[in-house]
Amino acid sequence: MIIDFSKLSTILIGSKLDVKIVNEDNYNDELIIGRASNSLVCGGNIGVLDDKYNFIEIKNGLLRVGAKTSNRALYNFTKKNNIAGFEFLSKLPGSIGGSIKMNAGMKSYEISNNLVSINSKNKNKFKFGYRYLDINEPVFYAEFEIKEGFNVKLVEDFKNMRKNQPNLPSLGSAFKNPEGNYAGALIEKVGLKGIKFGGVGFSEIHANFLVNYGNGSCEDVINAITEAKKRVFKEFGIELQEEIKIIL
Repeated sequence: MIIDFSKLSTILIGSKLDVKIVNEDNYNDELIIGRASNSLVCGGNIGVLDDKYNFIEIKNGLLRVGAKTSNRALYNFTKKNNIAGFEFLSKLPGSIGGSIKMNAGMKSYEISNNLVSINSKNKNKFKFGYRYLDINEPVFYAEFEIKEGFNVKLVEDFKNMRKNQPNLPSLGSAFKNPEGNYAGALIEKVGLKGIKFGGVGFSEIHANFLVNYGNGSCEDVINAITEAKKRVFKEFGIELQEEIKIIL
């Protein structure tokens, strides 16, 4: 199956690749992707999750969600059913599988907070950190604790947090915030805010956002990432770590 990943990625950049439709019974060494919205897919041996992993159900008192389910779909479901703990998903692109893989969140609210299991394995078998999950298998589905009390005020708070983010196509924050510092501030201090690399650049609104000005390429993104890491390390001795997912 041929997929044009530039049509799926939120930065509107990516390659056309022949991919395998993957489920629990047929995956091998493919790099498995759900919706690819928050990834830059430029190459590689790619597997795309079967559509059967796009589901939400309440079973045995738990919220059971397929990894291909979009963050927005789960947000809408929890809002409709007065379930708390998923309000931060309102503006996060991507799929539940991808969010679990990177322990996505905003401030102290993370996808792992209400997580009970991954692929029927207790979450205590896995190690979570800031935008990090130590897991050696694909995420096919997960179960979450159900807590009543959807918080509308939290949704508004999260919306306000995103007011300083650019509207141009991007993958969100390019780098993780180093401990005790902010990636955007470091990128700005080394003179890269607003600087373009071909059709891609560090946003003038928020320096930690790489945006596509309309004709960006995989090479442009990689050049920008490489230059930012080089300058920040040279100036501050800090090794920036990508938060965005780049697949070559």
